[in-house]
Amino acid sequence: MHDIRISGATRLNLIIGDPIAQVKSPSGLSKAFAAAGIDAIVAPAQIGADRLSAFLDALGAVGNLDGIVVTLPHKFACLAHCSSISERARRLQAVNVMRRNPDRSWHGDMLDGIGFVEAAHRKGCDFLGRRALVTGAGGAGSAIAEALLEAGVHSLRVHDEDPGRRDALISKLRPISPNVTAGSADATGLDVIVNASPAGMRGFAESAIDLGSLSAQAFVGCAVTEPAITPLIAHARELGCMTVSGSEMYEALEGRMLRFLTGG
Repeated sequence: MHDIRISGATRLNLIIGDPIAQVKSPSGLSKAFAAAGIDAIVAPAQIGADRLSAFLDALGAVGNLDGIVVTLPHKFACLAHCSSISERARRLQAVNVMRRNPDRSWHGDMLDGIGFVEAAHRKGCDFLGRRALVTGAGGAGSAIAEALLEAGVHSLRVHDEDPGRRDALISKLRPISPNVTAGSADATGLDVIVNASPAGMRGFAESAIDLGSLSAQAFVGCAVTEPAITPLIAHARELGCMTVSGSEMYEALEGRMLRFLTGG
């Protein structure tokens, strides 16, 4: 256990989103900074979409602000505030982390997908040749879908309540693989099922996937961190499926975010 001590010299990082109460980064990353001997913290900021641009513009004046972690619904909108981005962020047109460039502008990257795949690999999951379904074509879903293709899935179906957003993601992913198609809530016959929509969070639908269509041989993941065990993960575990919860995804992601925010 490492104590978090805050002084006037402490460097500030923010996590921004709406809602924000569900996020793990303020505690997890602040402890990770302390463990690494870095005098820095992460604090939550709830910002609505209509105030995001004004908020980010105002942050330019904050001299001790080094980085931003971005959560829903701002991962696409924050891209426009970055003067440099990774190739991954360029392809997905979204960011979930931002850090200062030497000139105080922002550099962005999208780490959600590689964090999810790392968490799955820790559980012993091999994606090579598998047939996958991702529900939710937002920032996290886009990144996870791309990472699954890069990890070797044979085919990928994308499902989203917004057909336009679903089709936009399919178009982004087609240069990686021609085997990306529109999907549905039906997971019958699929090996990898991942929920990257808000379904399972309090105030949202219980599941974006037809739970009755899951098989015991499937690998099931969920990006929702609160509650820690969503109805999807609970049902999958009852069936005997290998699973990755949102909290487990966050644990894998935390180290990558720390390296990014510290310039690695």
